[in-house]
Amino acid sequence: MPKLIVIFCCVFASLGSFLFGYDSGIIGSVIAIPAFVAYIGDGNLSDSATGGIVSAYTGGAIIGSLVVSWIADPFGRRMAIFVGSVFAAVGGAVQGGANNIAAMVVGRLLAGIAIGMLSATIPNYCSEVAPPGIRGLLGGTQQWMLGLGFVVAQWVGYGGSQATGAFSWRFPLSLQVLPAVILCGGIFLLPESPRWLLEHQKVAEAQSNLEKLHLNRSQTNADFVAREFQEIRDALLAEKAAITSVSWKTIFTNAPYRRRLLLACGIQAFTQTSGINVINYYGPRIYATLGFSVSTSLFIIGVYGAFAQLWNTVCLAIMDRVGRKKLLLPSMFGMGAALCVNATLARYFNPETSTNQDALRASVAMNFVFSVFFTSLGVISWVYPAEIMSMAIRARGTSLSTVTNWSLNLLFAQCSPLALSRLGYRYFYIFAALNWAGGISIYLFYPETLGRTLEQLDELFGDQRVAHALKDTTLTTGEASNDGFTRGVSVTIDKA
Repeated sequence: MPKLIVIFCCVFASLGSFLFGYDSGIIGSVIAIPAFVAYIGDGNLSDSATGGIVSAYTGGAIIGSLVVSWIADPFGRRMAIFVGSVFAAVGGAVQGGANNIAAMVVGRLLAGIAIGMLSATIPNYCSEVAPPGIRGLLGGTQQWMLGLGFVVAQWVGYGGSQATGAFSWRFPLSLQVLPAVILCGGIFLLPESPRWLLEHQKVAEAQSNLEKLHLNRSQTNADFVAREFQEIRDALLAEKAAITSVSWKTIFTNAPYRRRLLLACGIQAFTQTSGINVINYYGPRIYATLGFSVSTSLFIIGVYGAFAQLWNTVCLAIMDRVGRKKLLLPSMFGMGAALCVNATLARYFNPETSTNQDALRASVAMNFVFSVFFTSLGVISWVYPAEIMSMAIRARGTSLSTVTNWSLNLLFAQCSPLALSRLGYRYFYIFAALNWAGGISIYLFYPETLGRTLEQLDELFGDQRVAHALKDTTLTTGEASNDGFTRGVSVTIDKA
C-alpha cells in the first residue's frame, strides 16, 4: 500500500480544489434564489448583473493564476496555496456579508483570485509529491475534490432554496470560509515538494521529504526511492546546465517547452469548450427553459453533481491502468454526441409549446450522460499539464495553461446569458462541434504519459539530457506492484 502520508498530503492540499468546486457551483444556485434576487437585485437581476457577478470570479481567477508563479517558484508550493487560501477566506466572508451588487462583485473577485492561485498550484504539488505509479490518482484529486465541492454546493443551494429570507443565500455563500480557514491553518504542516527543494539546492531536506513521502514502513522499496531521488537530481542539474536562465520568453522560444505549453493550454481549453461551465453556471436557467421550477431545477442539478462525482471516482481508480488518451477520446466524442442529442430534442420539442414529457425527461437524461463523458476530461485536464511540464517551467507553464482555462471561462460566463436568450438550443450545437474537434486534436497530437516518471517524460519532447536512474518500460497499461509506487515503472538498472 502507498504511504498514507502522501495520500493525506494530496487530499488536504486539495481542500483548495473543494473551494474551487463549491464557489463555482454555489453561485448558479444562489442567483436563482428569489430572496437573493429581491435583496441584491431589487427584485430584478438583469442578464448584465448576472454576467457581472459570475464574470468577476473568473476575472479574478485569471489574475490569480497569472501571478501565482511569482509565489510558487521562489517561495514554494505551500506558500502559494497558503496565500490563495487567505484570499478565499476573505472573499467568502465578503460575499456572505454583501449588501449590494458591488460588494458581491468584490467578494467574487477576491474568491476568484484565490481559486486562480489554487487551481494552478495544487496539481503541481500533487504531481511532484506523488509516487509515479499513482500519479494520476493523486494528481486527479484536484478534480475529485472540485467535484465534491460542486456536489456540496448544489445541495446546500437546494437547501437554501427551501429557506426564506437572507439566510437562504447568505449561509451558502459564507460556508466557503470554513475550508479556506482549515487549509490556511494546516498547509505548512505538509512537507514541501522534494522537486522544488532540490531546485533550490535544499538537498538534505529534499531527500528527507522524498523518503517521508515514498519510503514504505518496511523499506522494501528503498532502492527505488534512492534511484528516484537520483533521477530527479540528475534531471534538474542537467536542465540547469543546458538552460542557465529560464524566462517567460524561453517558454515560447524553446521548442520542447513551447510544445508542452501548447498541449497544456489545449487540454485546459477543451474543458471550457466542452460546455461544462455553461451548464454549471446557468443550469437553473437552462432547466427553466425546459419548464422546470427553481426548486426542481436545483434538485436535478444536485443529483447531476452526485452522479458526476461517482464517475470521477471511477476515472481516478482506472487512470493509472488505462492511460490518459484511452479515457480522453471517448470523453470528447461522447460529450459532443450528448449535446447534439439534447439540442435536437430542444429543437423539435420546444418546452414552451410542447407538452411531451418524455422529451423533457430525455433532455435531463442527456445532461447526465454528458456528465459521465466529461469525467475523464475533467480529471485529466488537471493531471496532464502538471505532468508534461519540466521542473524549470512547471509553475509558469501551468500558470499559463490555467489562464487559458479561466480566460475561456470568463468569455463563456459573460456571453452565455445573451447566447442562451438569443440562440437557445442552437448554442449547444457549437459546443458539440468544439468537442469533436478537441477529440481529433487529442488523437493526433497528445502523447501518452502513463508508465513514466515526471523526468522520463522529457523523452517525449526531445529534450532528455541524462540517462534515467529509473529506466522506462514498454508497458502500455500499468501493472500494480506490491507497494503501489512502481506501477508501470521499471527499476531495472543498466550496468553498462
